[in-house]
Amino acid sequence: MARIPFGIAGLDSRIGGGPPAGSVVLLAGESGAGAREFLYTSAVMNGLAETDPELFSLHYGDRPGAADAPDSIHYLSFTADAETLSTEISYTMDDGLVEAGLEPIAFEDLSAEYFQLSPVPREWYGPAHRDITDLGQDADRQGVLTATANYLDEHASGSLVLIDSLSDLIAARGRHHTIRDLVLTLKGLRRIAREWNSLIILLLAKDAVTDEELGSLMTAVDGTLQFEWETGGNERVRTMYVPEFRGVLSQLEAEDIIRFETEIHDAGFDVSNVRKIR
Repeated sequence: MARIPFGIAGLDSRIGGGPPAGSVVLLAGESGAGAREFLYTSAVMNGLAETDPELFSLHYGDRPGAADAPDSIHYLSFTADAETLSTEISYTMDDGLVEAGLEPIAFEDLSAEYFQLSPVPREWYGPAHRDITDLGQDADRQGVLTATANYLDEHASGSLVLIDSLSDLIAARGRHHTIRDLVLTLKGLRRIAREWNSLIILLLAKDAVTDEELGSLMTAVDGTLQFEWETGGNERVRTMYVPEFRGVLSQLEAEDIIRFETEIHDAGFDVSNVRKIR
């Protein structure tokens, strides 16, 4: 089975090099528990493998033989541009890694489609001065879900796609779409991703949804990684577990792995310890 690496060494090494190609994966996390850092590290490490293999090998190690590098890497954001995201990622990871790792990534800023029906002033997310061409584009502008689908149709085949974030789309429900529209879109995305042989990763803040909504979203994707804080004594530990994942959960169960302890350092997100059934 062809696999595309997450770019998280401590996880990829335990699941045969990465998730199966054609997977749509949900990163659902408590605030600060590591889901966003996972997304950033996935982008940077996969980009670094292309631009600086030696530096990649130093921080990631050898890529398993079953894992194939994505043909391209795309980062979609609904509220931030490439410069803002680069700055945010540099807060998490070493500047040298970020600079080299982000070089091959195509950033797509969908803030115009996202904010167009909101009370947010256009000057906050677009050019302050508009000409007749801009006005024509405003009239023809598509909804944010349609714009996302069109971009994926053109670029997602064989690619790693990172979508930041599903929480933004949840916040826009009722203005652009309903939660039902979003779940149906994800189910369609899961179907076509198999034909594309791509890896599509969606970021979600757990606080943005109810338990019922989270359950609906989880049933619409191939796999979910959940990120949580655990408190014991005077320490707080970031943890990650896999409630369900096509082609991955069975491998973890075969090794009796039930939860990962994780850490965030200069090379981004990684696994620090593995908890097994005793």
